[in-house]
Amino acid sequence: MESWIDTLATLRSQRRAAVLVTVTAVRGHAPREAGAKMVITEDETFGTVGGGNLEMVAINRAREMMSQRTTGPQVMEQRLNDKVSATYGRQCCGGEVKLLFEPLPVPETVAIFGLGHVGMELARILARHPIDLYLTDSRPEAIEAVTVLQPNVATVKAQVAVMGEQVLETLPEGSHVLIMTHDHAEDFHLCDAALRHPSLGSIGLIGSKAKWVRFRKNLSTSGHSEQQISQIQCPIGIPEVTGKQPAVIAVSAAAQLMQLLADPTALKTRSNDVRLHA
Repeated sequence: MESWIDTLATLRSQRRAAVLVTVTAVRGHAPREAGAKMVITEDETFGTVGGGNLEMVAINRAREMMSQRTTGPQVMEQRLNDKVSATYGRQCCGGEVKLLFEPLPVPETVAIFGLGHVGMELARILARHPIDLYLTDSRPEAIEAVTVLQPNVATVKAQVAVMGEQVLETLPEGSHVLIMTHDHAEDFHLCDAALRHPSLGSIGLIGSKAKWVRFRKNLSTSGHSEQQISQIQCPIGIPEVTGKQPAVIAVSAAAQLMQLLADPTALKTRSNDVRLHA
């Protein structure tokens, strides 16, 4: 039987949301001791906090948290005696139990295409966050440099891909894509592929105003509507952070991305300033 730690690791690799429930305190008699744990997903449970009404109430609370996308922990206290109303049968142990609910949502996915000066600086920042981080470049030497990111908090998936569009097509729903390769032709093909992906969270393109004017025209010629093209943010970053040094651009782009991860509606109005260079 897997431990709860192994279970969480498996669910994490499968990108499945869960809630970890822990018995944090017991007063009097109870079916499980303090420290007992249970992992609950949308359709499965692993382990037990005591069975009966207590456990069913815990399962329902956990699944309600998942459906509401609750991110903060919650505490629940439950008395175990025959005087307490119970939906799923009475428990007459006579004690009280306190449960801690810790949501473990599916991690956000961020994909960087192009690990040049800016891309690597951005990867350094994002690798410190609990996300799935895809790093793709057509140059093997660029991917070899990813070893400098160790150790990291993110789950890093680095790969060489001559056609980055093939990687982009496999990204999970809601992924945030940042396009910053060394080649404008690669950038364009990635933009085209990103607009054809059915459900990305956001698309960012590094570049100047002149570059974006050309790209808009060519994307339109390729069959994308103005509404579709407007999904691409170019230039990237927040206006409050200016400068052309790679580390400064990376900080600006990371700050904007953190806003998006916290609130998908937080994308600010694009700046007309020419702040980024490919």
